[in-house]
Amino acid sequence: MTTDTPEFAKEDVTQLATLTAPWSREISFSAVDHESGMRILRMRIKEGRARFTIVDLDERTVGEMMSVMAEWARAR
Repeated sequence: MTTDTPEFAKEDVTQLATLTAPWSREISFSAVDHESGMRILRMRIKEGRARFTIVDLDERTVGEMMSVMAEWARAR
């Protein structure tokens, strides 16, 4: 009996940083380079033991988020 193994697009993942956030959360960042040439930043938020949120972001979105976060941080 043979089974077909699906082929998925290849991606090269490089861990960048892991941050400890308030309320027992951990945020990790990875650079993901797809074989198609697409680059994304993967943000993975771990809450507690088993809940994860994973967001893949393009360069434009990361730039916009950085502007919003920098403005917020300066507001105090």
